[in-house]
Amino acid sequence: MSGALGLLTRSRLMSVSAEELGRQLLVERSGLRVILVRPADVPAYVDHGAADLGIVGKDILWESPGYHYELVDLCFGACRLVLAVPDASRLDGPETWPPLIRIATKYPRTATAWFEARGQAVEVVQLHGSVELAPQVGLVDGIVDLTATGRTLRENGLRVAGVLGASTARLIANQASLKTRTESVQSVVSKLREATGDDR
Repeated sequence: MSGALGLLTRSRLMSVSAEELGRQLLVERSGLRVILVRPADVPAYVDHGAADLGIVGKDILWESPGYHYELVDLCFGACRLVLAVPDASRLDGPETWPPLIRIATKYPRTATAWFEARGQAVEVVQLHGSVELAPQVGLVDGIVDLTATGRTLRENGLRVAGVLGASTARLIANQASLKTRTESVQSVVSKLREATGDDR
């Protein structure tokens, strides 16, 4: 959230801190309404017209392609979606994978597509938290999860065995809003682009 709030401040659209927000989920200032929702819910709010624009990680968009336009890479929140296996595992590249690999992840759609594109049979165990624990207790062969620095993986005896993709925050737009509220939406988009150094 700090990256998005910082971007709003730099773009001069709205200056608000996390402390000011407290537990508010809706903030209105200077004709701009900001809705605070869980990252995984942003595409739904934008796709269904409750919000004209949304700021969300690319990793969420991989899982929820939706009916929106992806407009700008906002260049913050950088991380990688990786395949990680226990340090002692023999699994490394595709040539070392068993006929059926079992993976735990919060990203089942993305993980399945990545393995299938490599001709690898995969069983995906969807978890919603503490994914790093799954290989330690023998639930799975490895995990697919986000990492920025790799520290959590290392602390849990895991190493990167593959990279599925890189994720940063993205600006998405409701298709109808972009067509019917063009001037006001494009004004916000332009200010956000300028604040990120994207001068298209």
